[in-house]
Amino acid sequence: MEFRVRAPELKGRGWLNTGGKALTLADLRGKILILDFWTFCCINCLHVLDELRPLEEKYGDAVVVIGVHSPKFEHERDPEALAAAVERYGVHHPVIDDGDMHVWQQYAAKAWPTLAVVDPEGYLVASMAGEGHAEGLSRLIDELITKHEANGTLHRGDGPYVPPPAPEGLLRFPGKVIELPGGNLLVSDSARHSLVELTPDGETLVRRIGSGVRGEPFSEPQGLVLLPPAVAAIAGYDVVVADTVNHQLRGFDTKTGEVTLVAGSGRPWRSAVDDHAHDAIAADLSSPWDLAWFDDRVIIAMAGIHQLWWFDPIKRTVGVYAGTTVEALRDGPIPDVWMAQPSGLSAAGDRLWIADSETSALRYVEGGVMHTAVGQGLFDFGHVDGPAGEALFQHPLGVAAMADGSVLVADTYNGAVRRFDPASDEVSTVDSGLAEPSDVLALADGTVVVVESAAHRLTRLAAGVVKRVDGERHRTERPPSHLAPGEVTLDVIFTPAPGQKLDGQFGSPVRLVVSASPAELLLEGEGTTTELSRRIVLNPAVPKGVLQVVAQAATCDVDAEFGACHLTRQDWGVPIVIDPAGPDRLPLVLRGLDESA
Repeated sequence: MEFRVRAPELKGRGWLNTGGKALTLADLRGKILILDFWTFCCINCLHVLDELRPLEEKYGDAVVVIGVHSPKFEHERDPEALAAAVERYGVHHPVIDDGDMHVWQQYAAKAWPTLAVVDPEGYLVASMAGEGHAEGLSRLIDELITKHEANGTLHRGDGPYVPPPAPEGLLRFPGKVIELPGGNLLVSDSARHSLVELTPDGETLVRRIGSGVRGEPFSEPQGLVLLPPAVAAIAGYDVVVADTVNHQLRGFDTKTGEVTLVAGSGRPWRSAVDDHAHDAIAADLSSPWDLAWFDDRVIIAMAGIHQLWWFDPIKRTVGVYAGTTVEALRDGPIPDVWMAQPSGLSAAGDRLWIADSETSALRYVEGGVMHTAVGQGLFDFGHVDGPAGEALFQHPLGVAAMADGSVLVADTYNGAVRRFDPASDEVSTVDSGLAEPSDVLALADGTVVVVESAAHRLTRLAAGVVKRVDGERHRTERPPSHLAPGEVTLDVIFTPAPGQKLDGQFGSPVRLVVSASPAELLLEGEGTTTELSRRIVLNPAVPKGVLQVVAQAATCDVDAEFGACHLTRQDWGVPIVIDPAGPDRLPLVLRGLDESA
């Protein structure tokens, strides 16, 4: 007997990209729906947006993608901030504002990103967490089209997307800025997929580099770094650009205007890299977000996989500098640290400062060891000044080391510039009321420029202004999983996409990494194994915490002589409450496909 589940109704606070119309499932009957549960801070969610673009183009008359924006950070609950993000990231499908997480709960989502597929009759036929599902989705869509065309239940035609008016202005969601030797400013104009050189006042256009079209040659560029003159003379370019959505680095010669590819295959990272140097052009990168010259190399904030990498522009090689790809906050020797979407870098002497956005933290590397100056973890954020151990940021994206030893932080989701003073171990607010500041730059003359991204401009900080802010503390409160103390079975459920099978030609096709915050929550079961089911032991003396779970599975096509290979990966931060009446099993779905589809 076939058991089918009706898709829950789409009820949110409002809609974007529909011309003001609130959509219902009845309005969408006859189309294949892909519901994309996302939040605009999440780099994995941004990856999924890019994975969906070719599917939207290929199946545009049969498939409708609906973005379900279910926020993590407090700032992401702001409807205006959501509207800006939809424009910033080029979202060309309807988006429902799920600010109260109602749709999230109705569809039992547990992780960002999650995709749900609804057939033309309104039944839920698939749910999958994480990124890397484009191939599986394509196969599933083909099956659904064949079935529902035969049944007469598929209705081809235009979807409900209504594009917003075309924006104007010199900049559109600029990301990062550097000062060129002559005093001009070079800005990554991210939403226009280009670089812009401005006069020192930051208001007059000198030239635009790039076509302004996604992918030619840039796609949402972010970080910029000026190479030392001796290195630039050998490399043949003097600026390195983090071409974020293309997963590449490009060299820019400021004298000739020439742009060249210097690192990145263009394929998003899907597998671990050893500690050796690798050919830069052949390497797979993952959303490089910022760059800094440190330790005689370009250091890359590899936001997509929660690591720092290095790039040698002379030897033309890349490698891993810090981090394990686990998304969390852990200090120590840099090979073993955990980060969460590092997005801002600034070098000063023997220290490399890092804005670690998803942990809302300011961190630094010194002597091969990573330290946290400000920040408490993945789910704690706010706008609180004072002693560094108590201070809070909210998703910072930029950082600037100052001549006096202090550090300025672009505290993006608080709309503020904050100052950390290592001498006093205090955090203060320098300016507030800014529109998503994404970078801070100290110029040669001592003035400070802020990239006010959501206001599409550069602004100057007022000299000497310091504010004390005792703001709110926030914690992301997702419904926790109640689990029994003692032995618990952790099961990650994975079903290969249609036309794929697990790929064991290079060893075990699956990998599971488990840790906990606080570490005392786990008495047994921490570490890495090559099975997707594991016995863990929860400490009855720790009432609550977060289980950090990273799972991945390698698959390959079964119907081709030289079938493509795929890697499905997902990170979960699962809030846990110890409950004597709770179950002794925790299931997580890496990819689930209803065979009835």
